Amino acid sequence: MVRRRSRTEFVYGHQRLVLADCHRWLESCTADHIAAVLTDPPYGLLEYSAQEQQKLRDGKGGVWRIPPSFDGAKRRALPRFTILSDGQREAIRTFFRAWGCALHPVLKPGAHVMIAGNPLVSPLVAMAMESAGFERRGEIVRLVRTFRGGDRPKGADAEFPMVCTMPRACWEPWGLFRKPLAFRTVAENLRAWGVGGLRRLSEETPFLDVVESSTTPERERAVAPHPSLKPQAFLRRMVTAMLPLGKGIVLDPFAGCGTTLAACEALGVEGIGIEIDGHYFRLAETAVPRLAALDVSA
Repeated sequence: MVRRRSRTEFVYGHQRLVLADCHRWLESCTADHIAAVLTDPPYGLLEYSAQEQQKLRDGKGGVWRIPPSFDGAKRRALPRFTILSDGQREAIRTFFRAWGCALHPVLKPGAHVMIAGNPLVSPLVAMAMESAGFERRGEIVRLVRTFRGGDRPKGADAEFPMVCTMPRACWEPWGLFRKPLAFRTVAENLRAWGVGGLRRLSEETPFLDVVESSTTPERERAVAPHPSLKPQAFLRRMVTAMLPLGKGIVLDPFAGCGTTLAACEALGVEGIGIEIDGHYFRLAETAVPRLAALDVSA
């Protein structure tokens, strides 16, 4: 397997990871050549600032909630999206509109964009993407039970044992968007550009907007210790769906530890990742090969 490293780029197999700000990278990118985008962005923005990331790595919380346990189970740090101010909510819309405008030209006509979110912020991202010229094509519901929500009132567990401040999360929304077609029909667009639709599960079954998923296995977290790591089994299913004819470049502009690239490599698909944080970029150098080699069929 071919590997090439520099201070700002890592190449492994069919994958290329670049250490850069994705906005600047998109500005220099060739037009109309990316077939799909699959990404889990810093949709809260605040939690991925350098200051808050350092607090997380130091285990001192900040905006990241690091409780020792919940209903008897130790849980991981989660960003507190409920504390976002009106100004921070507007910043999310502004950020994603600018990102969507930068992304739009580099995509092939009809290319799909799938963005991980949560119910509190995904509507803000959807509005921004539509204002940037994308068609909203619905949401993919990832059915997964996490430790988000379900808490009793802070400091009053015993006083209000039958009260929770928010429902316990059992699903995760992934916004689905599409760059408008270049032709009148999807068939014409597929012939010209190879994109415009989603790959079916089989000839009998279309791609479904509800996907059952587990939490990320510990063996994957050990390889790629990122706070919002998604499982390879889920990502590989999404990469497959995003390439209707099974070919094209998949872009992850917020690559983290390179999990989308690992999914692409496992499937023999070309991927490009952009990551601004040097810590995660360095982790990805070992995470991508190891995650790509995992058998997730069981």
